[in-house]
Amino acid sequence: MSGLSFVASHFGPGGKKGVSAITEKHPDDIVVTCALRTALTKGGKGGFKDTAAADLLAGVFKGVIDRSGIDPSQVNDIAVGSVLAPGGGATEFRAAALVAGFPESTAVKSLNRQCSSGLQAIVDIANAVKSGMIDVGIGAGVESMSSQYGPGAVTEFSELLEAHPESANCKVPMGVLSEQMAKDRNVTRAAQDSFAAASYQKAVKAQKAGLFNEEIIPLEVKWTDPKSGEEKTITVKADDGIRDGITPESLGKIRPAFAKDGSIHAGNASQISDGAAAVLLMKRSTAERLGQKILGKYVAASVVGVKPLLMGIGPWKAIPVALEKAGITKDDVDIYEINEAFASQCVWCINELGLPQEKINPKGGAIAFGHPLGCTGSRQISTLLTELKRTNKKIGVSSMCVGTGMGMAAVWVAE
Repeated sequence: MSGLSFVASHFGPGGKKGVSAITEKHPDDIVVTCALRTALTKGGKGGFKDTAAADLLAGVFKGVIDRSGIDPSQVNDIAVGSVLAPGGGATEFRAAALVAGFPESTAVKSLNRQCSSGLQAIVDIANAVKSGMIDVGIGAGVESMSSQYGPGAVTEFSELLEAHPESANCKVPMGVLSEQMAKDRNVTRAAQDSFAAASYQKAVKAQKAGLFNEEIIPLEVKWTDPKSGEEKTITVKADDGIRDGITPESLGKIRPAFAKDGSIHAGNASQISDGAAAVLLMKRSTAERLGQKILGKYVAASVVGVKPLLMGIGPWKAIPVALEKAGITKDDVDIYEINEAFASQCVWCINELGLPQEKINPKGGAIAFGHPLGCTGSRQISTLLTELKRTNKKIGVSSMCVGTGMGMAAVWVAE
């Protein structure tokens, strides 16, 4: 983009810029008319431990059809982010769309950009709508970490990849990377435990107040009791990883996970979880023609690369780029949804960006209720837009660090 056109992009019709420009309504705005998710449940032991990823996806797809009232035949394309699914989940996700009620005319693809897969799926759909390739689409994310998480999720590197130092760093476990980052950048265990405890406390408060209810679609699934072996039919409608009574002191008693003198442990890192989420997008003019209720709009996104060993700093680099593309400043943002992959990296990014804690994850984050890898980027949008509406605020940012050394961020406006 030339300097002149870049400056011009910050101005709306009539010379408006910044918040005034992005909060104006125009027929070509890319809007969200439905954003919902399943509950997030504990990997290997929670409500979805016996449910396949595609079944979770079918449930959330059906939820979008029911809640939005969209005619399924109006949906041209569906993009689904997923990290661990064999074959990228492409076959199963197409099948899930058909089961949910979408006709054969609705196309489906899967994609994998690690922890940002759900957000990348949404951005891909937004860009397809913006370019005119499609009129209506769904960006979604799903992960069954119960069935697909483990050593088999990463293949062995060839000699060619192993021989290149930066390439070889791509397969260093994220926990090890975050531990090293915490040491190198002096993010203390006390700071991490304090941040993690706050995440739990905010999530407990939000759950008790029913603040997640609007964004969660209940699903009826089969569940096998691990003690009796009895198969039951249960309805999963609440995040089951949220724990009451968590304090910095209680977290301080947990053993480090990666080094005897380390600072990262099970209580200040994201939970292994299962879940799905989906976001329905179209132009404002299309939404008005179809009688769709508009929840908010997509403004801009960024994706950046960082060193593989510095994977956790992704949001620090991605957020300013997204803000610049939107033509606003960090102070214009009312709520930041920043994925809590590890407290260490989240604390560092927030501090380096100079963001006020009260704007970060007001209903808690992945430490408290989980990070189903491919789902998180789409889950954040339902959480963000619901909270912006509830608090009568306008501008939100979603962001996350991305495995192998990347970051992604997007700017949203609620209506």
